[in-house]
Amino acid sequence: MENTVRCGNNASLNGIDGNKKVKGIKRHVIVDKNGFLIAVMVTIANVHDSKAAYLLMRVLKEMCSSVKNILADGGYRGELVDNIRKKFGYVIQVVISAYKEQGFRPIQKRWIVERTFSWMDYNRRLCRNYELTFDSAEEMVKLATIRLLLRNI
Repeated sequence: MENTVRCGNNASLNGIDGNKKVKGIKRHVIVDKNGFLIAVMVTIANVHDSKAAYLLMRVLKEMCSSVKNILADGGYRGELVDNIRKKFGYVIQVVISAYKEQGFRPIQKRWIVERTFSWMDYNRRLCRNYELTFDSAEEMVKLATIRLLLRNI
């Protein structure tokens, strides 16, 4: 799943997420069932989720992770699911919100990723994008996750 983050006062690469109308970056993450980070990738905000999914799956494959099933939101649906299954062997299950019919309710399993993003917002460096490169932005996410893991030991 992805999270759009507003840009800080810096000259880093930024894009505009047309859906949320936010200028900044997107953090695409894969987390385990406890909400701890497995893989992260940072892109400019105007990159669509389906385009970034291929790159994120490549990152996950290079890590030799034992992940087989991936839960995702509606931005990752369509022929992307079949293409990723054929190319990488991961099964993507798209969880779609029924917000308009039922009103607000936490969506089963998807709230785990949203909780991870809220944990990241506790870190001052992650609530906005202050980094100048995508590599340093990814490393800051990893450092914040390490801090969370150490706190839970």
